[in-house]
Amino acid sequence: MTGVDGATLADGRAHPEMSFRERAYVTQFNNLRHEWVRLFAELFGTFLLVLVAAGAGIVNTTTHGTVGRLAEVAAPGVMVMVIILSLGAISGAHLNPVVTIAFAFRTDFQWRRVPGYVAAQLLGAACASFTLLLILGHHGADGATIPGPEFNVWQATTVEALLTLGLVTTILGAASGAQNIGAPSALAAGAYVALAGLWAGPVSGASMNPARSFGPELVTGNFTTLWVYLVGPLVGTLLAVGIAYLLRGPGGSTAAKNAAQGTGS
Repeated sequence: MTGVDGATLADGRAHPEMSFRERAYVTQFNNLRHEWVRLFAELFGTFLLVLVAAGAGIVNTTTHGTVGRLAEVAAPGVMVMVIILSLGAISGAHLNPVVTIAFAFRTDFQWRRVPGYVAAQLLGAACASFTLLLILGHHGADGATIPGPEFNVWQATTVEALLTLGLVTTILGAASGAQNIGAPSALAAGAYVALAGLWAGPVSGASMNPARSFGPELVTGNFTTLWVYLVGPLVGTLLAVGIAYLLRGPGGSTAAKNAAQGTGS
């Protein structure tokens, strides 16, 4: 079976011609016995992200604007940065199903791991939303991302696609071998999330993340506009993967795999 680098033997062992560090890397990330650690990191990271992203909206509604729009959109961006810095080395800190899918299309992440990562992210988002419900109760839209009253669903879908195009392009660029910027890549992703919310929040909620939208809608039981936050981000992701190929060629560099999968667990 082909592993992380396409350089493993049929039994999953590293190819004997690889260096010691490469052998350790390939063997570690082919070892599914450690997968639960990465899955828990994704679950916990997404839990924290949705807790802040949805929680900020709920508290702002409950306190009649005490949080303020600037803080409401900045909080998720800062949380993304913190989570990447703290959990990125364990799981890659995707926190978002479309980021996982983008890394898989770039061959930086194994497709066999995609279902587990996506399930962990959705579960983390659901746990965060039910935690907020348990603590704060129902308030307004319960932190859900919904199209603004001045905009229709197709405008919101298009904006979500464009926002996700930018987000995934930023993440893939920061993870690539040619543009890898190490820990500051967390700042790039976090800053983009905050900036997107500043201008596009009133249009669509600036979700860019199906898991972030799924959690609160599961609590409300209203899935009327969930498709907006599935279709838009998926379209934006496919465009970003295509642009990444045009700009950088195929993926699969060691630096990109380190960013997508973490460097240890």
